[in-house]
Amino acid sequence: MSRGLLTPDQLRSTAWRRVLPGVYADARLAADHRLTVAAVSLVAPPTAVFGGLTAAFLWGADGILGAADPVEVVLPTGRRWSPRSPSVRVRTAPLGDGDVEVVGRFRVTGRTRTAVDLIRRGPVDEAVVVLDQLAQQRVVRLEEVRAAVAALPRVRGSAQARRAAALADGRAGSPQETRVRLVLMRAGLPSPVAQLEVRHRGRFVARVDFGWPEHRLALEYDGQWHAEPGQFARDRERLNRLTAAGWRVVFVTAADLHRPDLLAARVAEALRG
Repeated sequence: MSRGLLTPDQLRSTAWRRVLPGVYADARLAADHRLTVAAVSLVAPPTAVFGGLTAAFLWGADGILGAADPVEVVLPTGRRWSPRSPSVRVRTAPLGDGDVEVVGRFRVTGRTRTAVDLIRRGPVDEAVVVLDQLAQQRVVRLEEVRAAVAALPRVRGSAQARRAAALADGRAGSPQETRVRLVLMRAGLPSPVAQLEVRHRGRFVARVDFGWPEHRLALEYDGQWHAEPGQFARDRERLNRLTAAGWRVVFVTAADLHRPDLLAARVAEALRG
C-alpha cells in the first residue's frame, strides 16, 4: 500500500486477507501456519528467528502443530518486539553460535536446539510425546538431543529436558503410543517391543504397536483411523491372522489413558495369561 499499488478500500475488499497488522495476503491463499510465518518474516526484526513448534514445523515435522498454535518467534536476549497479534508469540533467549540456521528463506533455531527448547516446557509426558515425534520423523537424532540436554547449565526446564530425553525412544507411531508406553513403564511392566513385526513360520503376519514376543501378546492403540471406510474389515482380517499365529491382542483406546491404573492392570493380567 505504501508503494501506491493498492488503496485502503481495495485491501478491505474480499480479495485480500489481513494476516497481521499491516500485512495482507491474497484471500485465495490458505490461512494456515505457513502463511502467518511468511507474514511475520516481513515485519519481524532482522535478529528474530522462528523457534519452538514453528521451527519444528519448518524443519518438516508433521502433525506437531494444532490449529490454534501461534507462530513462535525468538529474539536475542535484550531485544524487544511487539507483533500486536495473538497469532504470534514472542520470547527472548540467548542465541549462540550454531543455534540459528536457514530453512528456505526463514531463519530458525537449529534442529537440536529446537527439540531442547520444546522439551524444557510443559508437562514432562507431553515433552516426551514431542521428542518421540521429532525423532521418529527423523527431524532430530535422539543421541544428539541427549548430549545437548546433558550439557545444559542449571536453567529453567533443564532437569525436565534431561528426564524427557531419557524417556523418549523415537519409535512411537503416534503421540498416543508414547502415552501408552509411559503408562506401561511407570507400572513396572516388562518393556514391550515397539512397532514389532510379527512373523509366523517365516511369513509376515502383521506389524503391531507393541509386542511381547515371549508371551505372544500384542498391544494395539485403537485410534480414529480405524473408522476409515474398509478399515474395519482389514482390522478383522489382521486380527484373524494374529490369532491364527497364536497371538493375543489387547486393544487400548483414548478412554483407557484416562484410567492408567486399570489399563496397566489389564495388561499385567494378559501377560500372566
